[in-house]
Amino acid sequence: MSAVGSSTNSYSASGLSLTGSTVTSTPSGSIMSQSDFLQLLTTQLTSQDPTKPMDNSQMAAEMAQFAQLGTLQNIQSSLTGLSSNISANAQSAQVLSSASLVGRQVLVPSNALTYSGSSVNGGVNVSTAGDVVVTIKDTNGNVVNTIDLGTQPAGLSSFTWNGKDSSGNAVANGTYSVSANSGGKSAALTTYVAGAVTGVGYGGSSTGTYLQVAGIGGVPLSQVAQIN
Repeated sequence: MSAVGSSTNSYSASGLSLTGSTVTSTPSGSIMSQSDFLQLLTTQLTSQDPTKPMDNSQMAAEMAQFAQLGTLQNIQSSLTGLSSNISANAQSAQVLSSASLVGRQVLVPSNALTYSGSSVNGGVNVSTAGDVVVTIKDTNGNVVNTIDLGTQPAGLSSFTWNGKDSSGNAVANGTYSVSANSGGKSAALTTYVAGAVTGVGYGGSSTGTYLQVAGIGGVPLSQVAQIN
């Protein structure tokens, strides 16, 4: 909107200001609404020089801006609603499609495994080719067994623990830690453990669709390395 008269006038309304032909907004993080625009226009009309009122063409132009603002806000509101609906539908579709994984074995990241009398399958993400050793420890940190996988190429390598210690004796059922390294390096490699999917759910926008894996817990679908 432009100021009226030969001099430069300033008007303000609810944090909005009009100086000359420039409209500025002072509130941080806010957007001019229809009511703000109308209040600013009303303030300008109230404060104008009565001897030099706003001409009809200027009034028409500013009302056109007001109408355009309303249209743009309605479009933005519609697009926001459409985006939310599409996102919600996509989430529901992903959860429903993932339900087919219930009962399947999946390989997911884990540094712990649960032994319950049957062999446990797992994997190691080998970053650089080399000799890979998997170490199984009990809850007290004592080494129960080590599994030397030999030289493995970069990529995902599989291993199986039969539930026995280094002497060949069966261990008690329970939870054990698992770790792996390559070439004798101290840096641990990422380990994976296989488990049966018992359920599927949605954990919010930060987690997305997740799988409930027996012996491991909830795991984001995006972290599944393999489905068997």
